[in-house]
Amino acid sequence: MVQRDGGGVHIFSGIPNRAFYLVATHFGGYSWEKAGRIWWRALSSRRLPPRGATFVQFADITVDVTNRLFGRDDAKAVREAWGKVGVERDI
Repeated sequence: MVQRDGGGVHIFSGIPNRAFYLVATHFGGYSWEKAGRIWWRALSSRRLPPRGATFVQFADITVDVTNRLFGRDDAKAVREAWGKVGVERDI
């Protein structure tokens, strides 16, 4: 398997980073155009608990931010990326 991300720097660097990588590659283009905006808005939204968030809480925030910025279809893609890294919402 050929590593397309500099030897696995994103693939093996942690759950939220892997989700970011999946989102960024799904959207294509420069990562700061969509994925970066989503993660930045989520991190700076003041919706994160002061003592830290669970993966599910952060995933929910990124999905909500995506929906607000880019719409439902893109939010679905972000939710699917989180699912691929094992962070799934129990419904």
